[in-house]
Amino acid sequence: QVQLVESGGDLVQPGGSLRLTCVASRSIFSINLMGWYRQAPGKERELVAEITTGGRTVYSDSVKGRFTVSRDNAKNTVYLLMNNLEPDDTAVYYCGAVGTSGPLRRTYWGQGTQVTVSS
Repeated sequence: QVQLVESGGDLVQPGGSLRLTCVASRSIFSINLMGWYRQAPGKERELVAEITTGGRTVYSDSVKGRFTVSRDNAKNTVYLLMNNLEPDDTAVYYCGAVGTSGPLRRTYWGQGTQVTVSS
């Protein structure tokens, strides 16, 4: 059952921009924390950015000043605006949300969207 869906990944040139979108199913209740994480080949999954319902944010040092995370609570949607993209940003980007569906409160994950930065 798909409960989080990411979109917006693409091939872009260095210095370009992309906006990623993640929509959480209405079957997930009481979502407080949503975020973006990425995994490059041969590396562990790492935090990119997180945002709470109240709008407080956390960024990885490697993206701070270039990426902006935002959310629309009414639409169960989180966005990641990526500017000044670099080749090292190439990875599969995953959306995560802490919420409750059925009997469990846990982190729910999307299936990822590929971002490739290359000239």
